[in-house]
Amino acid sequence: MKLYIFEHCPYCVKAMMMVQYKNLNVPFEYIQNHDVDARIEKVGANMVPILEKDDGSYMPESLDIVAYLDKKGSGERLTDAKFAAEIKEWQEKMYLPSARLMYPRWMMIELPEFQSEEAKAWFTRNKTKSIGMSFEDAVAQTDEQLAELNTLLSDINWLELPSERGNRLSYDDINIYPMLRNLTVVKGVKFPSQVRRYIEEVTALTGMTLFDAVAV
Repeated sequence: MKLYIFEHCPYCVKAMMMVQYKNLNVPFEYIQNHDVDARIEKVGANMVPILEKDDGSYMPESLDIVAYLDKKGSGERLTDAKFAAEIKEWQEKMYLPSARLMYPRWMMIELPEFQSEEAKAWFTRNKTKSIGMSFEDAVAQTDEQLAELNTLLSDINWLELPSERGNRLSYDDINIYPMLRNLTVVKGVKFPSQVRRYIEEVTALTGMTLFDAVAV
């Protein structure tokens, strides 16, 4: 098997978490961000992650990949979600301030999917449309966006630590951890102590890498 991904993509992080949580020998293959044809050739759509199975077929859709990988390997199976509604509502509120903070910063650090100017230009062109402003303007509004984001982080009062449930992961973790992990690329984010501990515990269980050392 092989997993085609972007390092910054939260949907890809879901699949990456499962590979490492289940101790699977599935190498990560980084596709250049602008190489839409590479995705379409495999699954008929511009999407990641993409899992190449042992039989040579391809599987898209992050949660389908998660469910498929959950049946393999040596790790514990995922437990059911308990806070799906809360996570969905929180993520909807978080989208704009988090995107305006994170998207420009992906261009400021070294990531494998942005190894060409064409890849960076493709991302910048498409994401400025989704956040409704240029990356330069978004960076200029960092303090304003941070204030909103930090308030929303303080609203997470339902988060359960893995250590409180036998160090097992759940579908809640698959759905919320990727955004929290990616926010570590933003300098000045104030994670409440429980949220920061949660990030560190899930990181330890999944072998993911945080962005603290390169935060901008």
